[in-house]
Amino acid sequence: MSRQQKNRRPARREATVDGVPIRSLPKISLHDHLDGGVRASTVFELAVEAGLDLPAGTPRELGEWFAEQAASDSLVEYLETFELTIAVMQTPEALTRIAREFVEDLANDGVIYGEVRWAPEQHTREGLSLEEAVQAVQDGLEQGEDAADEGGHSIRVGQILSAMRQGERSLEVARLAIDFRDDGVVGFDLAGPEDGFPPSGHREALDLLAAEFFPVTLHAGEAAGLDSIRSALLDGRALRLGHGVRIAEDLERITEEGDEVRVRFGDLARWVRDREIALELSPTSNLGTGAIAAWGTTMEDHPFDLLYQLGFCVTVNTDNRLMSRTTLTRELARLVDAFEYDIDDLLQFQLNAAAATFLPIEQREELIDMITEGFDR
Repeated sequence: MSRQQKNRRPARREATVDGVPIRSLPKISLHDHLDGGVRASTVFELAVEAGLDLPAGTPRELGEWFAEQAASDSLVEYLETFELTIAVMQTPEALTRIAREFVEDLANDGVIYGEVRWAPEQHTREGLSLEEAVQAVQDGLEQGEDAADEGGHSIRVGQILSAMRQGERSLEVARLAIDFRDDGVVGFDLAGPEDGFPPSGHREALDLLAAEFFPVTLHAGEAAGLDSIRSALLDGRALRLGHGVRIAEDLERITEEGDEVRVRFGDLARWVRDREIALELSPTSNLGTGAIAAWGTTMEDHPFDLLYQLGFCVTVNTDNRLMSRTTLTRELARLVDAFEYDIDDLLQFQLNAAAATFLPIEQREELIDMITEGFDR
């Protein structure tokens, strides 16, 4: 065997469902963080330029470091990995580049519509205003969309502006989101540590958004339990739940015979299910942060399938592609492996996501048509 053959890395098996490459299927991404979707190579390059200390000597080693740090079973430790990515995202040039590459990576994964969330208040350390930061990201998103269009792939990406729930700028961010509602911003979010920082602590901002009929999705039911979901719905008037996986705590198993499981719904779970409030589930991330620790430590333990079989509006997301070393294709492939889903199941997940986007009804219907046609092909 030649040295070249010996050192050649084995080709990755392309993930398929019913013989169809999953990457080729049209997809919708609802829960994807900008600072969690930076390329490791870009973080490395920008950090070197800025003179920042790095925990690794090469871009590949840096990617491995992110993954190891994130697989901690703790949301608090998981969130600490963002200090490095945020540190390199403090100039308009860096924000524009990262947003452009973000769209390029989504397009390469078969995504046709995405909503990217990020917290502008974390990107003002070097003097950027909130408005300048939002405009820099919008410039990058549009550049990425144009590049994808030139390459024959139609994709559109809207911004969701997050306010940090442990901070005091939620009203300012809410006003910012409303100001940019016709310039790329499609929604508002509360991010950061859930436990101890309920949506009710941001009532003024959430009341303003409701008064302006501005769409809201809030992180809830990930690090905190049912009370966080209840507050997201009642105090935040959330149309979607960021993760929301712990809604399964409001389901009591009565009997389990073979593949059939009978459960008793709590009032909160029944409301979320019956109102078709979308759950922005992120399977790999939910494992890494310990969000599903009550059910187990493997993908097969994830309550995703239980929620799906019971009729909840489940959607599949990546959360943070860098930290989880994942793509939307990989998330779907892991679910196929764990629960033996077929292509019709994957179609349903995308239809759920398309219906839950923060777009006008006409554009949501166009997305549904594009997805249906793409799966039919």
